[in-house]
Amino acid sequence: MPGPLESRKDVVQEVVESGATHVGRIATIVTGAVRDVTREVGSWATDLFEMREASQRARADQEPRESEQD
Repeated sequence: MPGPLESRKDVVQEVVESGATHVGRIATIVTGAVRDVTREVGSWATDLFEMREASQRARADQEPRESEQD
């Protein structure tokens, strides 16, 4: 039968191990969330660049037609 000091040590050990496990899981969740948000922001930026380029191409396509009408 363990003494009171050994029992306290076991409780402290369990608390620390449990805390480390939960902190690790939380860190994994946060890391995944940061990764997912970064991916979405990057995808949105790519969409914006593509829309800007399409707009520029459309304007460039219109310019020769406008000068032909003059």
